[in-house]
Amino acid sequence: MEAAYQTVWAHAQNATASFLPNTNYFGVLDMIKASQPQLSYAEQLWSAWYAWWQNDVIATGVMSFLLHEIVYFGRCLPWMIIDAIPYFRRWKIQDAKVPSMAEQWQCTRLVLISHFTVELPQIWLFHPMCEYFGLQVGVPFPSALKMACQIALFFVMEDTFHYWAHRALHWGPLYKHIHKIHHQFSAPFGLAAEYAHPAEVMILGMGTVGSPILYCALTKDLHIVTVYVWIILRLFQAVDAHSGYDFPWGLRTFVPFWSGADHHDYHHQAFVNCYSTSFRWWDHFLGTDKKYKAYRAKQAAEKQAQTALKAQKKGQ
Repeated sequence: MEAAYQTVWAHAQNATASFLPNTNYFGVLDMIKASQPQLSYAEQLWSAWYAWWQNDVIATGVMSFLLHEIVYFGRCLPWMIIDAIPYFRRWKIQDAKVPSMAEQWQCTRLVLISHFTVELPQIWLFHPMCEYFGLQVGVPFPSALKMACQIALFFVMEDTFHYWAHRALHWGPLYKHIHKIHHQFSAPFGLAAEYAHPAEVMILGMGTVGSPILYCALTKDLHIVTVYVWIILRLFQAVDAHSGYDFPWGLRTFVPFWSGADHHDYHHQAFVNCYSTSFRWWDHFLGTDKKYKAYRAKQAAEKQAQTALKAQKKGQ
């Protein structure tokens, strides 16, 4: 079945090639719809994109970069709005520290420089790496179940890599010369997720990009669409972990081993403990969350005492 679809993929590209110089993307999409009606709408959009560019390296590079920028800043925007609304302070972990516009602009400026000077070249090399390791680019897309299983594995792989790499970055010289930049904001906010030294962007980015590449190299069974979904979810996780808010409807309320902002916010506040990204188990089993647990227990006790005192005064 897949071989047949790969033939369709090649035919779709060849069939539109002679019309492309004077045809915009939507014109190519109409051709694909007419010639390949058996494809899903998402697959038609995908096929038209590659057929329109007529250069897979450019098509993948542009798509990857736009996806990263749109998702990253798109996910940061709601948190910027939330920071500007006092109502949400009740769920802010460090409620006395709200990022100023100057801090957010400083952060945005460095992040953009990093995106265009460090991440863009890596993204542009992504397609050649995909081809080398056998990553699938054409149609059909994999099933939702297959994608979910692979992405779940990538979360585990990335979390393991990040824990050890992040912990290493807290070693004296590495912290002083590389990781210290990321800790400039002791009360993090969404935009600060990728506020880091170029070397750190490359090191920790290896876990995000390297996990699917390693999987593909070993199995030869991975589609770039799965990687894109993984990147989107990973960006959401990174931005949310730096948001500074711990909502009662957050994921960690329903998944106890999910790290969430509560876990990572303490890391920025105390500069130690809580080195993982998505899950809590590495910190738990290796004892690098003891100070975090003690601090949160102290906060809970103080809150309980204040509640009891208010109830006592009210009853008098």
